[in-house]
Amino acid sequence: MIKAVVFDMDGVLFDTERLVSVAWSQVAKEEAMEGIDMVLKDCIGRSYEDTRLVFLKHYGETFDFEGFRTKAGKLFFKDIEDNGLPIKLGVHELLAYLKEKGYKIGLASSTKKQGVLSHLREAKIEEYFEVIVGGDMVKHSKPNPEIYQMACRLLGVEPSEAICIEDSLNGIRSASSAGLNVIMVPDLIEPTEDILPLLHKQFASLLEVKAYLEQM
Repeated sequence: MIKAVVFDMDGVLFDTERLVSVAWSQVAKEEAMEGIDMVLKDCIGRSYEDTRLVFLKHYGETFDFEGFRTKAGKLFFKDIEDNGLPIKLGVHELLAYLKEKGYKIGLASSTKKQGVLSHLREAKIEEYFEVIVGGDMVKHSKPNPEIYQMACRLLGVEPSEAICIEDSLNGIRSASSAGLNVIMVPDLIEPTEDILPLLHKQFASLLEVKAYLEQM
């Protein structure tokens, strides 16, 4: 019996992966950096430190990752300041349904917890989440299962009693290894052949997830 639903944040609740892609691409173009699209795909779902290591592996040990991140971050937050935080289709409807039906609701994001809270408060949806686990709260980030194991432990459920909603390949590997039932709602990346067997279901939007849960 499913008792809890644990969400990823970027690319699931908010259309922020797309904003990151635009910002990274703009800085990469200015700095004449090649292969940023491939690097982005590898970094989706990863923590700050793991992302830094991916950049150093691709662009060399002397690459100024912090400088790149600062430039891209200014573009990212300028976009949000100008246009607002983009919320994904079905977020409000699904969260309201889960709360009404008594599901425990958690969030497990590679983003640091303070950043998670900032986004949730801006979107006025923080109240829905009983448990929030940020990337700075675990030793090993996605694709390691630790973050989803912690989320289930804090929610007081077995992983087999929880559904995870993810968009990234690293996040899916993390949740599947932890033993959750993984629902993928693709954002920037479609599931690869090795990912498909890890999925419980795949839907185009959170509205479809809601419709599925209503039939359970």
